[in-house]
Amino acid sequence: MESIITIRSLSKRYGEKAALNNVSLDVYPGQIIGYIGPNGAGKSTTVKILAGIIQDYEGEVTVDGMKLSDNVLAIKSKIGYIPELTELYDLLTAREYLKFVGKLYHLSDDVIESRATSMLDSFGILDSIDNRMDGYSKGMRQKVLITSGLLHNPSIVIMDEPLSGLDANAVIMVKELLQVLKAEGKTIFYCSHMMDVVERVSDRIVLIDKGEIVADGTIDELRKDSGDSLEKIFSKLTSNEDIALKAGSFASLFKNQEEETGASDE
Repeated sequence: MESIITIRSLSKRYGEKAALNNVSLDVYPGQIIGYIGPNGAGKSTTVKILAGIIQDYEGEVTVDGMKLSDNVLAIKSKIGYIPELTELYDLLTAREYLKFVGKLYHLSDDVIESRATSMLDSFGILDSIDNRMDGYSKGMRQKVLITSGLLHNPSIVIMDEPLSGLDANAVIMVKELLQVLKAEGKTIFYCSHMMDVVERVSDRIVLIDKGEIVADGTIDELRKDSGDSLEKIFSKLTSNEDIALKAGSFASLFKNQEEETGASDE
């Protein structure tokens, strides 16, 4: 099977800091890739390059047989990008915003209306579609973002912490949605710090640390030798310190403060 995304020797620097260092990766159609790593590991830089937001990088990225650097607009039309945080046009209603996004992808008014109302209804916020988004909660805004990223029926979906701010029912629905999109042959690039969700939904897990890929495989392959959970595997591969020891030191700060306070009261 040919890869739908091919990354070769991808590097990106911010001044003296290397956000990505010679990363190579093949992603295949119909896969859910769990792309994980600590803060600052290079996850967001990778997805912003794939989404065409960052264009000054070294190396080569090919999407659906097209070189990204030469076909940014054509590739953007195939990708749905759902970030954790972004600026919405707060003075617009959700209906107006989704119509604006749909027109960017040359969708007809009927298609935009049908898809937008159906998805927002599934998320339980259809009754707010004509309210300005400056009155939306974080979870409602995230639901609009997910809808906008899927509105044009992309073949590749990039999700960067998509569950942020969502209520329990919406989280369940998104996890079910991932399986539906996968069954339709879509490729999901899923970034998250929620290890339990990544472990359950991903066909393959790619772990990046300090701009380099340090693990790549199914959850069974990653835990083959140790039998550990993804959370423990993550900790072993990305931390040089004992997490439990660090947590104990942190908690001791409060214990010492309480003892000092008690001594001063006597």
